[in-house]
Amino acid sequence: MIYLRLFCEFFRTGLFAMGGGLATFPFLSDMADRTGWFTHPQLMDMIAVSESTPGPLGVNSATYVGFTVAGIPGAVISTLGLITPSIIIILIIAGFLKAFRDNVYVESVFGCLRPASAGLIAASGLSVACASFFRESIVSFENLELKALLLAALLLVLTRFVKQTSRIHPIVWIGFSALCGILFRFGGA
Repeated sequence: MIYLRLFCEFFRTGLFAMGGGLATFPFLSDMADRTGWFTHPQLMDMIAVSESTPGPLGVNSATYVGFTVAGIPGAVISTLGLITPSIIIILIIAGFLKAFRDNVYVESVFGCLRPASAGLIAASGLSVACASFFRESIVSFENLELKALLLAALLLVLTRFVKQTSRIHPIVWIGFSALCGILFRFGGA
């Protein structure tokens, strides 16, 4: 029964999360509340790990949750649940692509999906920022994580404004951030 539920939860996420991996974040947050499979701090860790590993964020997150809940079979089933809607939709669209390529209604639908996708991604980014920069997800000056804010500011300066370091590969910055998290005990560890 857990396998069917994993598949259904991630099928729904894959069906409605338009706009890439970060668009799955609101669905994962809702899933955490409804299922109890993981907590919001675990979700932040999951996103950090998923962003740091090769592959799409949504697929990595689905695999992570599935593995946590039901081992390797759960990981496979969750991943299949997430990608199945995309496969079905792509197959349907590919069959009708030539007929709908210049259709004004199809173009209108995509015009509406773009802002919705941007909104989902912006909401995800805001949630991640709040969880990273504030303790207990309460946005107030008293709960400000000064170390996280300083690290973010340092990374912004080094990756955007310092010519010598702005061309360093992003994986180096991800590794540097992970090392800082371990050394300075980010996240209340």
